[in-house]
Amino acid sequence: MATNTSKKKQSTEPAKPPVAKLRLGLLNASIWERTTEKGTFYSVTFERRYRDSNGEWQSTHGYDANDLLALSKLADQAHSRILELRPTKAAA
Repeated sequence: MATNTSKKKQSTEPAKPPVAKLRLGLLNASIWERTTEKGTFYSVTFERRYRDSNGEWQSTHGYDANDLLALSKLADQAHSRILELRPTKAAA
């Protein structure tokens, strides 16, 4: 019988929303905060919105060549926002 060796902790807590959301055209960035005993860490997820053949909004995590410049600008904005979210050493 296989055992679960995953380090993911089962939790009954509701999922936390992102601490910030950024948008550039149809591209979105969500900034997530994770606090551990080693400190607070941030990660970013990106998505592109589009309408399918039925006119319904969908999301993808794949990007065309035409998306890359806007995606890099959005990543830069996300990086700047994370620097703002981090506590300063003077406040610690």
